[in-house]
Amino acid sequence: MPHQDALAALNQNISLREKLSTAHAAVQKTFPFIARIAIALYDPETHILKTYLHSSGDDNPLENYETLLENAPSLKQILAEGRPRVINNMLTFDNVRHEHTKRLGRQGYAASYTLPIFQSGIFLGFIFFNSYETDVFSERVLHEIDLYGHLIAMMIVNELTSIKTLSAALRTTSQLTHIRDPETGSHLDRMSRYSRLIAMELAKTHRLNDDYIEHLFMFAPLHDIGKIGIPDSILLKPGPLTDEERAVMQTHTRLGREIIDKLLNNFSLDGLHHADILRNIAECHHEAVNGSGYPHGKRDQEIPLEARIVAVADVFDALTSRRPYKEAWSNAEAFARLDQLAGDTLDRECVSALFSKQEEVEAIQQQFREDVYG
Repeated sequence: MPHQDALAALNQNISLREKLSTAHAAVQKTFPFIARIAIALYDPETHILKTYLHSSGDDNPLENYETLLENAPSLKQILAEGRPRVINNMLTFDNVRHEHTKRLGRQGYAASYTLPIFQSGIFLGFIFFNSYETDVFSERVLHEIDLYGHLIAMMIVNELTSIKTLSAALRTTSQLTHIRDPETGSHLDRMSRYSRLIAMELAKTHRLNDDYIEHLFMFAPLHDIGKIGIPDSILLKPGPLTDEERAVMQTHTRLGREIIDKLLNNFSLDGLHHADILRNIAECHHEAVNGSGYPHGKRDQEIPLEARIVAVADVFDALTSRRPYKEAWSNAEAFARLDQLAGDTLDRECVSALFSKQEEVEAIQQQFREDVYG
């Protein structure tokens, strides 16, 4: 008897967002009241829970949203109790003082089912099933939805594992070549989070979804991976570089792109979605909006947005960090310098976005302070 596999699309080389939509469509064939499936990821270093993916199209009240897990006590309780949460009537749910609960209520969701995501016992985030109808999550329904929940969790884990594998490979390669780049450690923690701040601020005007922002955050620390191929005599030189040395240093952007392409191929990650974000960051983060940058001399919008974002985050952290050849600048001095560079070498919109997040910048600096390595 002919049979159509409802999940056949999962075998194709499609994005994680498309896979989630496929799973949602399959769920709705049995349970049409499931209006939305959404994923939130947890950052264990900052204890922030942030929206990542959803399957509800434009119906998404929590796009570009994040909150401390402490500010979501009902979700925190899920971890404490070690079991999912069922809300069959959100009108009776008492945590209406929290912004995320208010947004979901304004959207009209009346019931929800929440599953935590784990990888080898490590908490990664949550899966949410939302409905506009009350009293829909019976034991029979939950028994079947659990299967889809764990399938979706496996897809999420697989995607994140691929990115972690690539990142680990790149960092291990760096260690094996004995590179001692002064811009490591806390620098990477800070600049990746500055990049995310900028992207969050630009999200509405550039229509950046959470998927893009999260990949930008994960890939930003790998911007200078090409420095693996730069000799220590140049990379670690305490004084100014000669013209010849500067030319060698500038090759790190092309080298970074080549290294990433080779590792993607060697680890069979060619199909990794959003890999172009990583390629663009590595190759184009030293391009300048006035065309004076390298390696291609791109101008303005020719430079990928992710590269323009990372450039601002990287320069700001370099200015405010102590280096062997300079003392750390104050935030006020650094922002004044960024303002001078805005519209010349740095993207003005990205500079303004970071400037508008000074309180968050200071919080990141407090949490990821300079150490002896960074």
